[in-house]
Amino acid sequence: MWIFIIAELSVFALLFLLFSYLRSSDSVTFLAGQQTLHPQAGLINTVALLTSSACVAQAVNAVRQNKSAAFGWLLLSIPVGCIYIVVKLWEYQQLVRQGFDLDTNHFYTGYFLLTGFHLLHVVLGIVILGFMSVRLWRGCYLPSQISGLESGACYWHMVDLVWVILFPLIYVIH
Repeated sequence: MWIFIIAELSVFALLFLLFSYLRSSDSVTFLAGQQTLHPQAGLINTVALLTSSACVAQAVNAVRQNKSAAFGWLLLSIPVGCIYIVVKLWEYQQLVRQGFDLDTNHFYTGYFLLTGFHLLHVVLGIVILGFMSVRLWRGCYLPSQISGLESGACYWHMVDLVWVILFPLIYVIH
């Protein structure tokens, strides 16, 4: 799992560098593009992903302590994480309605590719959380046997970490 996470972080790092380079070469276009975004949507997504990650951390901790609350925490992380998906799709819809898409300019190409790639990781993370929830419900994770749960939690935290970098890169930094 660590090799996969490092590989994914490397891909995102390269995309971040490319986006930053393009921004530095055409700051006027990027500033204009940023002004069409919804920073409140980005903030809601940040809070949703951080909260979902906190729920996952609570679930892992509860399993380690052999507490029954683990399932509830893990299950709660799923709808909270889904808030990101709903808000991001709404944001895409708003931009497309205004006539912005992948071909508009370098800003929107970078925006849609970076956030779309991240969105795919969020969807995969939700699937993993669902899979782990089923396994937890079936009693597959014990305090001495939680490597699968920890691996899935690490993936979800990686998705969260990427957004914590992506949000300021796209929405905040001028």
